[in-house]
Amino acid sequence: MSLPFLPGYSRNKQLGKDRFHKSQHFDYSNGVPLLMGLEKPGIGGELLLGQEIKPKYSVYPRGQGSDLPAWVAFDKQALCFEAYFYEAVPQACNDTYRIRKCKIFFFLEDDTMQVVEPESKNSGIPQGTFLHRQRIPLPPPDDDRFYNIFHFNLNQQMVLYSHTFTVTNCDSFTRNFLSNLGVILNNPTTVPDDPYSTLREQVEKSMTPLRPYERRDTLKQFLDHDRKVLRFNCFWDDSESVFGDPHELILHYYLSDDTVEVLEIIPPNSGRDNPSKFLHRSKLPRHSAHMKQPGQMTDRTVLNVFASNSQGKCYLLDSLKTGAVQEDFCKDSDLRVGGELNLWGRRVIITDCDDYTKEHYRSKYGIEDFTPVQYKSPPAPKPPRPVPPYNGFGSQEDSLSSCQGLVPKPPQKDFKKFIAKDRCGLESNVLDFRAKMVTSDPVDRERVFVISFYLSDDSICVFERPQKNSGVIGGKFLERGRVMKPGQELFTSRPYEYFTAQDLYIGATVCLNDKPFQLLDADEYTLNYMEKHAEEFPKANVGNILSKLRSIGEEKRSEIRKFLALSDPSKTGFIPYESFRSLLSGLDCGLSKHEVLVLARCFSLSEQPEADVGLMLAVAQDILKKKQFEDLPHMAKNLRHSDRHKTGRLSTQEVRRVCKASHLPLPESVLTALLSKFADGDQVDYHAFLAGIDWVENAAPPVMPNDILKFEFNVRSEAEGAAVKNVHYSSLLNEVFGCTINNAETTTAAS
Repeated sequence: MSLPFLPGYSRNKQLGKDRFHKSQHFDYSNGVPLLMGLEKPGIGGELLLGQEIKPKYSVYPRGQGSDLPAWVAFDKQALCFEAYFYEAVPQACNDTYRIRKCKIFFFLEDDTMQVVEPESKNSGIPQGTFLHRQRIPLPPPDDDRFYNIFHFNLNQQMVLYSHTFTVTNCDSFTRNFLSNLGVILNNPTTVPDDPYSTLREQVEKSMTPLRPYERRDTLKQFLDHDRKVLRFNCFWDDSESVFGDPHELILHYYLSDDTVEVLEIIPPNSGRDNPSKFLHRSKLPRHSAHMKQPGQMTDRTVLNVFASNSQGKCYLLDSLKTGAVQEDFCKDSDLRVGGELNLWGRRVIITDCDDYTKEHYRSKYGIEDFTPVQYKSPPAPKPPRPVPPYNGFGSQEDSLSSCQGLVPKPPQKDFKKFIAKDRCGLESNVLDFRAKMVTSDPVDRERVFVISFYLSDDSICVFERPQKNSGVIGGKFLERGRVMKPGQELFTSRPYEYFTAQDLYIGATVCLNDKPFQLLDADEYTLNYMEKHAEEFPKANVGNILSKLRSIGEEKRSEIRKFLALSDPSKTGFIPYESFRSLLSGLDCGLSKHEVLVLARCFSLSEQPEADVGLMLAVAQDILKKKQFEDLPHMAKNLRHSDRHKTGRLSTQEVRRVCKASHLPLPESVLTALLSKFADGDQVDYHAFLAGIDWVENAAPPVMPNDILKFEFNVRSEAEGAAVKNVHYSSLLNEVFGCTINNAETTTAAS
């Protein structure tokens, strides 16, 4: 049932409409009134009655991708069609038309087209770009519109500026693009025969030149295989001839031009001269045993030669090659391991080849068998050369080198190790240990020694610290050099065993030249180096230490928990290092003092002493005053110049660079400590820094020698790091046993 067409019963088209403007068809351009467009809609942007807007460009369906403009989404993308058109030839007598093949390119970004005709040899027609890239209008009466993508299809005709083109085929990209748009493509068609092209082909086939040109294109082979050579080991048995013997040869096959080169391996003291080459590089015939005479092998055959006074020397070439001699040369397919080769009448056996040759035959011919041919007996083993025992003169290495040749040579040192472990900047690569002598003498028992191990050459140096009123003169105790381990026979042919870096650790007892020393402590650099290279030092490997702790019994585990509970009644999770060391030493866990220290360093909190800023500035001003440094205003000017944004702050690296450029006479440790105190993150307040070190305007109180020593000690402590004081035992228990101490164990231990 339909409603009556009355107000209130029909749909109001103006409902919800908010645009009621009238479109403008006229405008001014350079002061001239012009009609800007005839396709402008009516009131509110709606189309007029019976009006239909014709699209000017191709409209592509919107997909799920980004809404990019056509000149971005289809940049450098074009559709390619193959086409042809008829061209009338009214002046010719044999043919009245010609068929010209073209390619039509349609650019998707702006709907432009370009027609290109491929050039053909000796066509006599200007070819190339037949129609430049532009938007082409449709034929009349639709010449107010242009060609778009939907006007293309196969096996149809297109009129481009009164030239009728027939589209025959397209490429795969064009076919896929049109299919995705929903265009149903017709079947491709063929191009009809051109009578003029057919006539030219017949004429060219009937022409036989007197001097035919033979093209031999070897450039591609040269470019593909240049500098690629196959290498074979060969053997030629010439022992049957007079004064003959076996020959070892090396055959090189050049893939770039299929030439062969043979070299001979002359054994030492064989009595034969060493020629440069056994066979020069050339092509090797397969079955020929004699060299050809000059002129017998030629590329072209001359039929007749005659001389004329007027025309000079003339000759005719045989195009049929009746007198040509064909020769078959060796290729890479003829060479294989175990095969025979005719080397100008010599029977040569290929015994082996290199890895590159094996890969070539494996990839090209699928050959996998490269078993070498055994053509001679294995060499006899060399008789042993016993080394005489050490005679006591010089070092053992020096005496051994004099026995290895007629001309004595100095022993070779490990130069690579010396370069890798030599001092480089702050990396000294020297391990320092504090030690005491193991003796019953009360005087020697109080002496303190420093044992230095040099990683560059495994040498050891012992230095004794001088002590006041000890009665012993300190200084160098042992000259630097390698030290043998005790208990070895002196006069023997076996090489001596020397102390290595792995033999030195805290708690170890080493005997250096019949003097036993016990290592008590090590400096921070030594501990850090050993922990950093834990794979070389088992005593500093935390993984090995934790494995030892995990292997202890349940009784010792309970003792460890009870002891830790008593040592930490307030449940802070930390105990002193001395208590921790005494615990592991008393339980006999198989850990040395060095391993206990490494474990404590791994689960500890480092506490660094706080440096006094006033003392630091006083020491810096005292140094500048003694050096008479008065270039602080110029230094401030350079800092302000480097501050581009005028924030009053610069990076630490930039302030250090300006200080070095101004030749600020402060030690590196003092300058680093000052910059760290005036830095907020990586930015330094250079105004406060300059005011602090200005000994003229802001003079600090004078410093005493004790204050300078105190400051140097604090700086050294910050550089070396803090000693271990407290150990985080709860983290250690969780890491080793996977548990922590609970309240019940604490109560039981306390009771």
